[in-house]
Amino acid sequence: MEKTTRREFLKRSAQYGMSLWLVAHSWSPAYSQNEKLNIGIIACGGRGWGNIDGVSTENIVAICDVDENPLGEAAKRFPRAYKYVDFRQMLDERHHEIDAVVVSTPDHTHAVAAMAAMQLGKHVYCEKPLTHSVYEARKLAEAAKRYKVVTQMGNNGHASDGLRRSVEILRSGAIGAIREVHSSTDRPIWPQGIDRPTDTPPVPRTLHWDLWLGPAPERPYHPAYHPFNWRGWWDFGTGALGDMGCHILDTAFWALELGAPVSVEAEGEPHHRETGPKWSIIRYEFPARKGMPPVTLYWYDGGKLPPKELAPEIDIHPNATLFIGEKGRAWVPHGGEPVLLPRDKFADYRPPEPTIPRAPRGHHQEWIDACKGRGKAMSDFEYAAKLTEMVLLGNVAFRTGHKIYYDARRMKVTNCAEAEKYIRREYRRGWSL
Repeated sequence: MEKTTRREFLKRSAQYGMSLWLVAHSWSPAYSQNEKLNIGIIACGGRGWGNIDGVSTENIVAICDVDENPLGEAAKRFPRAYKYVDFRQMLDERHHEIDAVVVSTPDHTHAVAAMAAMQLGKHVYCEKPLTHSVYEARKLAEAAKRYKVVTQMGNNGHASDGLRRSVEILRSGAIGAIREVHSSTDRPIWPQGIDRPTDTPPVPRTLHWDLWLGPAPERPYHPAYHPFNWRGWWDFGTGALGDMGCHILDTAFWALELGAPVSVEAEGEPHHRETGPKWSIIRYEFPARKGMPPVTLYWYDGGKLPPKELAPEIDIHPNATLFIGEKGRAWVPHGGEPVLLPRDKFADYRPPEPTIPRAPRGHHQEWIDACKGRGKAMSDFEYAAKLTEMVLLGNVAFRTGHKIYYDARRMKVTNCAEAEKYIRREYRRGWSL
């Protein structure tokens, strides 16, 4: 397969630009109960495998990965699928055969891949965090609305019975008004707090390094980045907070309708220009909302945990959230149902009737059903962009080294000009959103 340059891609796109516009703006297929979607896969390795499994009930018609090793493994499973190393070429050549796209690339490529698909009228499932920057999150949410496509971010726990039950219980007022929340993760499980490697090993023969870099700044290949540890590097990933925040903070964000914070401050160490910290504690402040009081939310990673005295009767461990209410507390393991504290007070507690639709076949199938006009994808880009924005503002605060005050309407940190380059990053030449 010949490699398509950016210039060739744009030239061919312009030649049938009107037809693409019609596809993006007027294509609205109806699916029968048993009809399958034709899906294009962007990135097969890493989280790609899990996402492929999640949509394997449908027709996988095209597969793409910049690394020919996972691409080859996927080709063995789907021998009839078209194979590509450049997602732009895949969408350019196969857009008429694809209904929906699954994006499982590293964080720094989420936005450009998802946007390219939506502009062609394709439904999109994109891994978490939705984007690498706040600006990108806003743009994807706008695009999903503009192109009227069905979207879902891959924070799979959002579809779990436990999380949805937790939201219902917390909203019911079981523990009273909630003013304080503590969430933690066991990440990072990859290197952070380190400098860029100085050696320049050869690029593996199977890896298309320039395509892997995508919109990120130019730098030499190193195995410190690909295939897994990119998560800790600011140019490619979003650190422990970005990697797990859209999972762990989802319960609080949904149940308390948090929206954007008005201020964020962060501590952690070490501060490196290249990578996230080995540990951090982030403090978000949210204003009063729809009859709910202001909330202070704390995030802990890298071995840090909420103070034991907040819930001495339980084993406080990572990957969980503790809600402090006026009438009690709720300990919520990620994806699980809450333990209401103190236990004796809630021994006879009866939870409310379910109010949130359930997804018995899981997060991916919820999206597939929504693509076919059956139900709603509950972590669509409208919701996911706001969650991602909130999460990533923690990284902005850490990287600036200041407590930041945030004007969500203007998408602007009002007291630190340096924050702007983290809110909206600059793309490498040849790439745009």
